[in-house]
Amino acid sequence: MKRFLHSLILLLPLVFVATGCEVVRWKTEHDQSTLKKEGFSKHQMTLQQGGKLTYWEGGQGQPLLLLHGFGGTAAATWKAEMLQLSKKYHVIAPDLLWFGESYSNSSAQLATQTNAIWQLVDRLKLNNIDVVGISYGGFITYDMMLTPERINKAVIIASPGPLFNDQDLNDLVKRAGTQSPEELFVPNNGDGVKRLYDNVFIEKKIIPDFIANQIYLDYFSQWKPQRTQLIQTLPNDRDRIQQYDPKKLPQTMLIWGENDQIFPLKSGIKLSKYIQAPIVVLPKTAHGITNEKPTVTADLIDTFLSAQ
Repeated sequence: MKRFLHSLILLLPLVFVATGCEVVRWKTEHDQSTLKKEGFSKHQMTLQQGGKLTYWEGGQGQPLLLLHGFGGTAAATWKAEMLQLSKKYHVIAPDLLWFGESYSNSSAQLATQTNAIWQLVDRLKLNNIDVVGISYGGFITYDMMLTPERINKAVIIASPGPLFNDQDLNDLVKRAGTQSPEELFVPNNGDGVKRLYDNVFIEKKIIPDFIANQIYLDYFSQWKPQRTQLIQTLPNDRDRIQQYDPKKLPQTMLIWGENDQIFPLKSGIKLSKYIQAPIVVLPKTAHGITNEKPTVTADLIDTFLSAQ
């Protein structure tokens, strides 16, 4: 999202007479057009439980799944990495359920998200895949890792897996100045979007109200009950995935921002020790790693996945 905001701010002097709607949608259309020009195609599949899953696909080679987090879509979160990694990998980047154009008729919980991604993997007839997930996408990645025979390697970015507790959530809402995690991650207006971005990115951006309001309408206003439920049911999923022996998980690497305010670095170090996985800490970087350091992120992913 940082590149998204930076592009909008640079564009403002040229479009001061335009509405927020025009600016935000121009950026979305531009990102999608860029992906298509570089060989990506956009698809939609019907889910077994009812609903649709939208995904981008491009490149050739070892299959690589990229899973975004709250507050974004595949293109908004991963565009730069998709373009870079597709030169070497068969990249698949879905919009998670209740984000972008994806939704399900099943209950909003982590298991539903994971099941939908496995349906996509089966549809594409993929074997021994690599998976990378950031934030909420990291929870899905960890859940997929509980089926290690289907995973080659995994990369978790800024996501504590099963290692968060009620005190961690209380500390999060205190830092964010909200009453609950869902109040932070499921904004109700443009001001809520600004608050979320202030907590996600290390550099505070001045976002005009008309831009923030349109970002809310385009990215955050839909599927609010389902997104709220995803947050509220996550502790139950945490308890479920914590039952699995971490020694049985596939080979994994962690990437964390030194200045992460959503899941502080201590959470990453704790997870690193728990699953015996190396952790790469990026200085002067917060939670929005894929947007703040896209080239470094793609290089780290490639280096880890390519290593024998």
